[in-house]
Formats: sequence, structure tokens, C-alpha cells
Amino acid sequence: MNLLEVENLKVSYGGIQALKGISLSIAQGELVTLIGSNGAGKTTTLKALAGLLHPVSGKVHYQEKSLLPVLAHQRVMNGIALVPEGRGIFARLTVEENLLMGAYIRHDKTGIATDLARQFELFPRLAERRAQLAGTLSGGEQQMVAMARALMSCPTLLMLDEPSMGLAPLMVEKIFETIRNISAQGMTILLVEQNAKLALEAAQRGYVLESGTITLSGAAGDLLGSDAVQRAYLGA
Repeated sequence: MNLLEVENLKVSYGGIQALKGISLSIAQGELVTLIGSNGAGKTTTLKALAGLLHPVSGKVHYQEKSLLPVLAHQRVMNGIALVPEGRGIFARLTVEENLLMGAYIRHDKTGIATDLARQFELFPRLAERRAQLAGTLSGGEQQMVAMARALMSCPTLLMLDEPSMGLAPLMVEKIFETIRNISAQGMTILLVEQNAKLALEAAQRGYVLESGTITLSGAAGDLLGSDAVQRAYLGA
């Protein structure tokens, strides 16, 4: 069963058509990646799915129901969480306070405490810095905060926008190891990433987005071996 179905989605900024009718699907428990160069429409896609942008036309079904009439905050309540490009953490709050902000829609105090402990197990570095102001953390640690905060909402669909951006290679490795671990636990993930090699190695399937249009799609291994993908994104 597909958790998410997108059909002919079009999004415009003023007179510029950012998405020109894209279609994609994500099955329950799948890790799917969307790769492409800067300006291809990757972030626009995630913002439209999160309810932060309003499509001109198209259909989006989530759990077999139309998502388009659902407001952004209601989408979070329905299990859709976005880790935005640039992380968007609360710099003047502590690490723990940031994570608790991710659970703002929840009222199960025991469950929140359990999940907070689970995030500190998943991200041991955050456990060491739980009382530290998030704005004083390194870029990689802030990315961990953003991911853990999203997971505190108990999402069914986790969307990650450029999680490796601006990070040192060792931290990128740690972030992707965590993404793979979360996926192995059954989380459905839509990953937007410029590092095509890392993204395709982690994912089951992928889509290539160019100038607002999906030009290639298929099994991640097939895309990784594609001459077109290697020339355009892997430096071959």
C-alpha cells in the first residue's frame, strides 16, 4: 500500500512554474530519495507536501485521503513531519526544550518522556548536551536536534531536506547512519539530498528532478548505475 501518492503536482512562484506536473509515490516503510541540482524543485516539493506552499493543480493522497485541503499544522497531527533545509532550530532554547517543542501536538506525558529518552539513545551526543543552548551547537549537532525534534511528533512520514548540507564528512556519515537506522525501524522517509551517491545508497527507490520535472525514476541501485545519473550527479 502506498502511504503517499502525488499526481501531476504543479507549483508556481508568481509567474515561475517551479513544479511542472510531477508524480511520485512512497510505500509504507520505504525510504525514497529525490535528487537533483539546485533550483530543480526539490525543496518546493517538500514544502508543498508539508502544506507550506499551495499547489496550482494536481492531486496528493496521504493514507488514501486527499491531503490538499489539510492545513500545515493539521498535517503534522496526521503524521507528516518535515526537517527543513537549514534545520530551523530554536537557537535560544536548550536541546531538550527543542525536542519537547516537537511534541507540542501531544498530550501523553508518559509517552513524551519515553520518546525523549529514545531520541537521546538514538543521538547520544544530544544526551550529553541536553541542557546546552541549541544555537551553540555545531552544524551537525543542530541537524541531529532538528531530526530528533521531528521524530518527537511520532510521524508516519518523515521528510528530510538536505540533511548533509554544510556538514563535515565525518558528521555526514553519522547523519546518514542514523537515517538508515531510522529507516530500518520501519519509518517511511522521503529524503531530498544533493549528495546523490549517499542518498541512492541509503534509499530503496529514487526520483531525479530537473527543472521542475521528474526525468528518471526507479530502484536506487539502478539509478546509481545509470550513465545519465553518473554524468550529472556523480562526476563520472
